[in-house]
Amino acid sequence: MKCPFCGNLESKVVDSRPSDEGASIRRRRECLSCHKRFTTYETMESLPLVVIKKDGSRQTFDKDKLLGSMLKSCEKRSVPMAKLEEIAGEIEQALQNDMEREVSSSVIGELVMEKLKDVDEVAYVRFASVYRQFKDIGTFMEELNKLLAGK
Repeated sequence: MKCPFCGNLESKVVDSRPSDEGASIRRRRECLSCHKRFTTYETMESLPLVVIKKDGSRQTFDKDKLLGSMLKSCEKRSVPMAKLEEIAGEIEQALQNDMEREVSSSVIGELVMEKLKDVDEVAYVRFASVYRQFKDIGTFMEELNKLLAGK
């Protein structure tokens, strides 16, 4: 690691500790030449995810956008914000672990519905009605019947 004071490339690690809830490691280093101390952070590199939309266009995965869509479906429901953030994090982690750089929006939608079904059934139906673009009351009732049959 290059010393920010003298430019020497040799340093030793004096202290290491987790930072950002374990997402990175904070290291205190001491330059072996000028003996000044400095801090570095080590984080895991994550490759950007690209979402392929229904119309074929592509955009970068945005966890906040995912969270916003879940918030809309949970409006006036007693679903804690922390639970929605946890779900969004789980979905993002699952997509990162899959190691695919491009993912279809339909895959993300199915993951959200799967998670929401266990948290709040009304939020699930709201999300499904927008995601699956219900055309009439018949398709809406089909989804409700599937939900009831699963109980």
